[in-house]
Amino acid sequence: MRLLHFDKFGRLTWSVFSSDIPPYAILSHTWDVDEFNFENLVNRTGESKAGYRKILFCGEQAARDHLQYFWVDTCCIDKWNPDELSNAINSMFRWYQNAAKCYVFLSDVPISTVVNEWEVSFRKSRWFTRGWTLQELIAPASVEFFSSQLQRLGDKQSLEQQIHEITAIPIKALHGHPLGNFSVVERMAWAKSRQTTQAEDGAYCLLGIFGISMLLDYGEGKENALNRLQKEVNESFKKGTTYTSLFDKY
Repeated sequence: MRLLHFDKFGRLTWSVFSSDIPPYAILSHTWDVDEFNFENLVNRTGESKAGYRKILFCGEQAARDHLQYFWVDTCCIDKWNPDELSNAINSMFRWYQNAAKCYVFLSDVPISTVVNEWEVSFRKSRWFTRGWTLQELIAPASVEFFSSQLQRLGDKQSLEQQIHEITAIPIKALHGHPLGNFSVVERMAWAKSRQTTQAEDGAYCLLGIFGISMLLDYGEGKENALNRLQKEVNESFKKGTTYTSLFDKY
């Protein structure tokens, strides 16, 4: 796992951990066109990119929470390395689950001078429509939400009723009850209408939700990816039930 931190000169750097992973913070957000990426991290470029602001925010908030290390998906994964990408996607749920803090940066939720007016934007945020953010909401114990001005709006507990109304995810699931307590049908319903940029990610983003590992094959298309996911789910839940029609509707 590649974790970011700032060195003694204040420069962004990273360390790779295969075991004895230290406490870390993790960022959840929606991607924009000008993200700070892995190549920028390695080449020490890209600090002028709009996406670098999120990197700084995550690191600075982690420091305020007395955490030295932090993880951001845009630059902590070498996506041109197929083995690393596959390992990262299959490990993603666990990485979010094990994070000491998860910070959600909502780029489309400004703070207004009118009391609680931000809640209107919060309920309409793109973050609630994306496929990958489903596990990023459910997996961590601590999820804190921040506005586009980097002001804290609340956390998964204080905003649980709003989140439940937006997503239809049961409050028990938001409280961290084991996902095995919820049926396949329920978990698939949480993902309904969520979107991903890459077609195959419509299936891959659900691996952690079902506790499944699967080889990645970008280019296979969403239908083939879902068929493979369906097969793995049927193998994992050997109770005489198959979920073909359910996956066809997703």
